[in-house]
Amino acid sequence: MEKIHFATQLWIGDDALSELQTMQGKKIFIVTDPFIAESGLTAQITDQLTGSEYFIFSDIVPDPPVEKVIAGIQAMSSFGADTIIAIGGGSAIDAAKAMKYFGKRTMDLAIERFIAIPTTSGTGSEVTNFAVITMADTATKYPLVTDEIQPDIAVLDTNLVMSVPPKVTADTGMDVLTHVIEAYVSTNANGVADAFCEKVVKLVFDNLEDAYKDGSNREARANMHLASCMAGMAFNLASLGLNHGIAHAAGARLHVPHGRMNTILLPSVIEFNANVNQGVLQENAVAKRYMALANCIGTTTTNPRIGVQNLIRAIKQLRQRLNMPATLSEFGLDKADVLAQKTEIATAALADACTETNPRTPSIHEIETLLEEIS
Repeated sequence: MEKIHFATQLWIGDDALSELQTMQGKKIFIVTDPFIAESGLTAQITDQLTGSEYFIFSDIVPDPPVEKVIAGIQAMSSFGADTIIAIGGGSAIDAAKAMKYFGKRTMDLAIERFIAIPTTSGTGSEVTNFAVITMADTATKYPLVTDEIQPDIAVLDTNLVMSVPPKVTADTGMDVLTHVIEAYVSTNANGVADAFCEKVVKLVFDNLEDAYKDGSNREARANMHLASCMAGMAFNLASLGLNHGIAHAAGARLHVPHGRMNTILLPSVIEFNANVNQGVLQENAVAKRYMALANCIGTTTTNPRIGVQNLIRAIKQLRQRLNMPATLSEFGLDKADVLAQKTEIATAALADACTETNPRTPSIHEIETLLEEIS
């Protein structure tokens, strides 16, 4: 038996932010990053909070370290917050999740409502029970997975993503694609998540390039924002896989943006999972799943080998059109420096929670080989 539960209410539309006016007499702790705080996006939210007090905590950085979480908890306690609003990309929302979770345990903080407002179209963190926190001293990313951190409300307002730069649009959009490809072949895959994945793959291939090339394309932006949310719902139901396991481990050590790291890895991980070098694909259930996704974006084949090849080719072509690197060397890293850390990265990737639901169980040596391929 499967139990499917969607805990997050969605507010969607250009007037969605106005619903915040219904909150009266609250002590609202706003978690965001310095850029968002200074750009005017935060003001679009605070303008709606006419009946409540608020405090803005903007000391958030990419891959938020635990020290920032601790500082946030202390500020939240001093302010006496009963509501959290997280505004930004995955880093701000993940940090807010960790503040809520650990604040309850360390300082007995009771948060009545947690609202997530994404300003990028990538992580899907606004609808998941998943967060990633970095231990800076060990350069290790730790996933936090519990229903306690899932936002109560997610606000999807296209106006908040219209100014996202092209490079960030590409990185976050390809993260969306990675989410659904991994969820679709996860060992926890299910029919409800499948439906999201199949729709999102098409949305990404139909809209990401347009949003990248013309940021003022409102339809493309709206479709990618919805795709990001749906992808989050998919992997919240089905989990992820090795691609994210390696991306978490390598990203923390090599300082490659998460979406870019995922994109570099994706073709090689698909090839590994489909086991294409073994020559027996016709009955390979994973290869058939990849084939089904390839058929969602315009190809038509019943041959799993061709389906896998079609999917990989389509990803590489999209990656090229988005001017994204195919290797870590193209990104600007020294190959020798990457390979010097391959065993450490592979060990951490194997221990990552996402890797547990990968359809093919890797060894440390196999992960090292993947790292060599993308270096």
